[in-house]
Amino acid sequence: MIEELGKVVKVEEQWAWVQTERKSVCGQCAANKGCGTSVLGKVFGQKTNVIAVIKTLPVKIGDQVVIGIDENSLVKGSLLIYALPLVLFIAFGMLGEVVSSQVLLSNTDVLTVLFAMFGLAGGFFWLKTISSQIRLNPRYQPKLLQIKNSIIVS
Repeated sequence: MIEELGKVVKVEEQWAWVQTERKSVCGQCAANKGCGTSVLGKVFGQKTNVIAVIKTLPVKIGDQVVIGIDENSLVKGSLLIYALPLVLFIAFGMLGEVVSSQVLLSNTDVLTVLFAMFGLAGGFFWLKTISSQIRLNPRYQPKLLQIKNSIIVS
């Protein structure tokens, strides 16, 4: 389980909206002063994200909470998002090359590029279909794991 600390900013019937801060590991290594990543981290500063999580605990606005998501689900989702369009792009590009050589075209690049773009677009469309089917699947959603402390909001 990958865990993150956050603050509840909005509560709905099934969802809690949690604000988290993006953390940088810069400043913890010996090369901090000469590191380009450290400089970029200082320039862009701390960023916050607001995430909808499944409300498994009775939380209220201002609560400090621990949220988490299963590592396997995160890896599968990331692989799906990045690999599916890329694999279809390459596969359809190769198919376009084969088709254009079978048709005996003098310029095979045009058909190869068209097939590859069709494969990429198909990958994005397929990804949209899959993501809409698993969008509300609790396995792929972050969950409230623990309430750290409550802050009274007036």
